[in-house]
Amino acid sequence: MAQDNNQGKIPGFNKRPEGDDKSPRRGPKFSIYWIYGIVALLLVGYQLYNGATPTATVISDLQFRNEMLVKNDIQKLELVRNKDVVRVFINKDSLNKPIYKELLGDRWAIVAKTDGPHFQFEIPDAKTYTGTTLAEFYKEHQEVKEVPVKIVSESEWFGSLLSYIFPLLMFALLFILMMRKVGGPGGGGGPGGIFSIGKSKATLFEKGTRVNITFADVAGLEEAKQEVMEIVDFLKNPKKYTALGGKIPKGALLVGAPGTGKTLLAKAMAGEAQVPFFSLSGSDFVEMFVGVGASRVRDLFKQAREKAPCIIFIDEIDAIGRARGKNVMMSNDERENTLNQLLVEMDGFGTDSGIIILAATNRPDVLDSALLRPGRFDRQITIDKPDVRGREEIFHVHLKPIKKSAKLDVFKLAEQTPGFAGADIANVCNEAALIAARKGKTEVEMNDFQDAIDRVIGGLEKKNKIISPDEKEIIAYHEAGHAICGWFLEHAYPLLKVTIVPRGTAALGYAQYTPKEQYLYNTDQLKDQVAMTLGGRASEEIFFGKISTGASNDLQQVTKIAYSMITIYGMNEKLGNISYYDPQQENYFTKPFSEETGRIIDEEVRKLIDEEYSRTKNLLMEKKAQVEIIAKELLTREVLFQSDLEQLIGKRPFEEKKPADVVHDHHHHDENPSSSNGSEGGGISAGVPPAEIIPKP
Repeated sequence: MAQDNNQGKIPGFNKRPEGDDKSPRRGPKFSIYWIYGIVALLLVGYQLYNGATPTATVISDLQFRNEMLVKNDIQKLELVRNKDVVRVFINKDSLNKPIYKELLGDRWAIVAKTDGPHFQFEIPDAKTYTGTTLAEFYKEHQEVKEVPVKIVSESEWFGSLLSYIFPLLMFALLFILMMRKVGGPGGGGGPGGIFSIGKSKATLFEKGTRVNITFADVAGLEEAKQEVMEIVDFLKNPKKYTALGGKIPKGALLVGAPGTGKTLLAKAMAGEAQVPFFSLSGSDFVEMFVGVGASRVRDLFKQAREKAPCIIFIDEIDAIGRARGKNVMMSNDERENTLNQLLVEMDGFGTDSGIIILAATNRPDVLDSALLRPGRFDRQITIDKPDVRGREEIFHVHLKPIKKSAKLDVFKLAEQTPGFAGADIANVCNEAALIAARKGKTEVEMNDFQDAIDRVIGGLEKKNKIISPDEKEIIAYHEAGHAICGWFLEHAYPLLKVTIVPRGTAALGYAQYTPKEQYLYNTDQLKDQVAMTLGGRASEEIFFGKISTGASNDLQQVTKIAYSMITIYGMNEKLGNISYYDPQQENYFTKPFSEETGRIIDEEVRKLIDEEYSRTKNLLMEKKAQVEIIAKELLTREVLFQSDLEQLIGKRPFEEKKPADVVHDHHHHDENPSSSNGSEGGGISAGVPPAEIIPKP
């Protein structure tokens, strides 16, 4: 029977005090704030009652003089100096006059029985009233008897007391509230604390909440999309996976470069999932108060447990998930405490099932190893920049709201934008629509997209920039040198466009290439890229006998590639198969090699660049006539495309190789192609991996 009596009761609630089972239940506790309120009301009421004169009727100074004083009905006057008020006492016999009955109205019967004051009026200045105003009145009306005037001052103790006590009370009340809230759950402003500072800032998307983004809006991320959709299925059908003894993953980490679609994938997940979805950023845990971050983590998971099964999405988790203890000088105890609380909540003693953590970052190398271990983030979903197929799908998604031309070739746009992320493609589509609208078109055409790609790559076209004829000639021969090297070097990227129209803030001219979709580069390919990049500087030296500052970007790219070949890829006979690349980038102040080795590296880099520069000069001397043809044509037309170069100097002697897995119906080339990278003086394409994006060994 005892068991039956306890049914329906929540543990920890509805319990009687220990001891006598028949002891009465405790009622609500009496709050002392009621006493404070009653005392305050009494003080205010007393002040209002004491300060008021219920028997006095307010009149004007003119009524007092013309209707009362001239008739000698005044018994006495009382001047309140600190309030600028005069109170009038009427003779008992005079109160029976009709004028006073009219002024007092229904109150006459009550007021007539009192000693007064019966009337009162305000004056401008109490100091001058009796000595000046009344004296002048008596002088003008000598028949009027002077009335005795009593000057008094009424104390304002309540106002003075309030001016001192009220600030103290406010500070005391604020202190009590802060102590009550801070001392509660969550420590430094726990859940429900002062100003709710310890509350989680997560946005909750309940079941049925309309989110405009779905998986149909996510293109080019098929593998990642499948993984994320599977996570939703984990929560919907857990028995399907646990029937064989498996465990549902605790979390998944989306890793990828900026703009690849990590947050978009999470938004689509929120739109498609039929479970509660909490969304917030890693920076939402950061606050100036100590303990707030950990408190918000606790509150977030408390809310999630109430809504389980559910999904928590933390965007830019590297804001709180950085590795602990690597740099003592730059340590942040508050951030580490927040991370510690997150680690405990994800996989600790009190961990509950039914909550899946989804996080996104573009800095996986800085995350703490404890955060990445299985049991917390069981899966790492890598989102790379899309290939040509993925870019075509992304273009189709972003072209849906755009009124495009029927002749638009989307596959060509995908071919011309290697290295573009989803955000870059969205930007290109938007810029193309704006350019078409600026031209007054009714639909967006192919050349608008070409202009948009140029705008995204090189910046705004500066047609009005004044360039002297001598400078323009140097730029033309510089770009012609790049064009010839890219045309006659086998492993160089095929040139697609060369221009001497200034763009952006610094580029006076640039050449665009189409990098091949490849992941491995041999020594010959990298050397050809170096030689092509040095083509502008070599052309200046051959035709003018001088060099200019226009090759600064070229030299940066060449130096980066040369050092990568020798120190990272082991492409040097003297140093051998040694890599000095530090994937963790821990050696900020010390180099992983001796001074002697550093000297050898510098010598070999200089030797490599000098050899390629000599090869480039020999090639341009051999093709001197073609360089002059292209340079003169650039001075005339300012822009040359691949088809123009074929007409001027013939077809490229090397066949363009495409990836074997790219199968499409469109294999013809547009006469106005572009690529993903352009820089001052024809910078090397992004297809060559620089040192900072080398994958971890």
